Order: sequence, then structure tokens, then C-alpha cells
Amino acid sequence: MFSNLEETFRWYGPSDPVTLQAISQAGATGVVTALHHIPSGEVWSTEEILKRKNIVEAAGLRWSVVESVNVHESIKTASPDREKYAEQYIESLRNLAKCGIKLVCYNFMPVLDWTRTDIDFRLANGASALRFHAPALAAFDLYLLEREGAYTEFGKQQQETAKEYLDSLDADQKKQLVTNVMAGLPGTKDVLTIDQFRGHLEKYKGIDADQLKKNLTWFLQTIIPEAENAGVKMCIHPDDPPFPIMGLPRVVSKEEDLVGLLNACPSPSNGLTFCTGSLGARGDNDLPAMIDRLGTHIHFLHLRNVKREPDGSFYEDNHLEGSSDMYAIMKSVVREQKRRADSGRDDVAIPMRPDHGHKLLDDFNYDTFPGYSATGRLKGLAELRGLELGIKNTLYQ
Repeated sequence: MFSNLEETFRWYGPSDPVTLQAISQAGATGVVTALHHIPSGEVWSTEEILKRKNIVEAAGLRWSVVESVNVHESIKTASPDREKYAEQYIESLRNLAKCGIKLVCYNFMPVLDWTRTDIDFRLANGASALRFHAPALAAFDLYLLEREGAYTEFGKQQQETAKEYLDSLDADQKKQLVTNVMAGLPGTKDVLTIDQFRGHLEKYKGIDADQLKKNLTWFLQTIIPEAENAGVKMCIHPDDPPFPIMGLPRVVSKEEDLVGLLNACPSPSNGLTFCTGSLGARGDNDLPAMIDRLGTHIHFLHLRNVKREPDGSFYEDNHLEGSSDMYAIMKSVVREQKRRADSGRDDVAIPMRPDHGHKLLDDFNYDTFPGYSATGRLKGLAELRGLELGIKNTLYQ
């Protein structure tokens, strides 16, 4: 039998309430982390990399994946100083390779890494989940952010529904909505103010999806050859959510986008982080078929499930429930592993992490990063581990 998926947990560093010991007890052997204390665009030194690596290894674990080496906004907007930030990005990749860390996840989303309107959405059993509520986002965009041009992007009915939603909130709830939406800064609990966010939006004026794709292509053609020379595999994360919001374009949301960025710079180092939650928020993404067609390029797996709602809303569901067929997804992953094993590839044990998790039981006693509770992810990992084992034994024993 060929190797199982490498089971990993995301860890936000020494300040994360979810300890490395807890990760080990969950059954994971790998850690997905980053040097979040280094500002985006600055070089990661070998000293800082080794300091983090030594902490992880002292706990008996492996630093499997970097998530993320953030792409500076100057690169995304094609500002005059983008070449400087690209060179610094390459230097960080080279330093990671020197330290034996050669798998890097990143994304190309403007400003925010992810967007949710509710980070404490209570399910029927009392568990807490993340939610993207379309009327709440529209209310924020139209009436709190008051973004120029927003009214042309929402129909009359959407505007009325958003206003009704906003009117149902008290002052504290409105403040919480702003905090939730602005909480998606890369790798931090810091929250933008509305004025700060307006300033970021201003930088994207005139940048539509076509232009953002061109900027991504420039980044790939600049970075990927150097990553390949260093032996580093890059894997881009899909947009979250996978559709335009607040006037910001999205260019990594569907299969056509993934094929385009792979073709923009063909290389073993130009790969994908296949996130079933992000891609699964679109009903037109056939996730098992996408894995079958693009599996050879998948370097990293985020496995989670969302429950889609008719108005474009969704919430994080149990890993084996929701709108995506996790059985079919895992079956496609296992088939890809078999192809790799048969062809002699050395990356059969694709790193996988249970992406996001509900707050359950003791999780409520800790101020964890949204979606990154201990018990909720432990439950998800156990379910995914059993699913993988059952499929492998059924297909290939």
C-alpha cells in the first residue's frame, strides 16, 4: 500500500493557544506555520527560520508547509517598487530552502486573506462556526463602508434586504460586523479600520480581473524559475470567498483560473493548494473532477466543507457534511496518490490539514484564531483519516 496523506495542523507560532503538544496529541505529524511577526515583504532570515523550525522539531513534529510567505501589495497592484519586493520574496524562498523547508503556500487575494461576516455563528448543537452571510456583507459594503460604486453592483432587492438586515442590528452588533469583515489580514488578529480599508481599496482603482491576472502572471514568471532553482514548490491558495467582493477582483476562483495560472509558467514548482472549502463555496466547481484533472499539480490540501445557501451565503459545516461530497473528493485524492506511486513520484504523502473547525467543548475557553480551534480540528482530522483509510482499503487492498 502506498503512503497515507501527511497529516498536518496549522500553528500560529508560540503565542497560539493551540500548543504543539495538542497538535501532536491530535495525531498530526506535520506543522503548517509562518513567521507572522515579520511584516509582509520583508526578508525571512535563516536565523528566524531556524528558530521556528527548532521549536517545531523539539516537539517531535516537522515543519511541513509554510503558510504563507505573503505577497506584498505592491506586487498585486504592479506598483513601481514591485521588483524590490519580488527580489526580497526570492531571498526568503532561498533561505527557506537552505533550512530544508521547501513547500510554500501563498495567495493573490487583494488586501484580505479571507472574509467572513460572522466568526461565532452558532449551530443547532451549540458549536461555533464561521459564516459568510451575503446580506450582511452587502449591508457593510453599502451602508457602513459606503464604497463608491457599490450601488451599481447590488440589485434593488439586495439593497433592500441589506438595509433590513442592518436595521435589525444594534450599535454593538454593527461594530462587531465591521470587526469581523476587517479581520482577514494575513496571519494576524489585527483588524483594519474602515478608513484604512478605504485607503487599500483606493490602490486597486483601475485594477480589474484582467489586470490582476497580468500582475499574477508577472509574479509567477518572476518567482517560479528562482523557486525551481532552489528546489522550492509553490502552491497558490484559491480566493476565499471565490467571487468578487467590495469591488475587489478575484482571479483564483474556478478551474479556468487554475489552468490559466499553471499555463502562465509551467514548472513543477508552480502548483496548487487545493482548498475544498474555498472552491466549494461556488456551486459550479466540480471538486472531484478538478482533482482528477489537475491532481498532478496539487502540492497541498486544505480539506473542509461549507454549506452553501441560495443567496450566495455559506457557513463552515462538519468536514464530512456540507455541500461538497467529501467521500468523492477523498476518492479522487487517493486515485491521484496511486498515480503518483505508480509513476515513482516522491510526493505521494501529500500534506493535508483539516482546514478550519468548529469550536467545541473546551475550545470555548481559548481565544484561538477564527476557525483554528483544537478540538474542532481534531474531530475533523479523525474523520478525514478514517475516510482516507476506508477508501484505500476498499480500492487497493
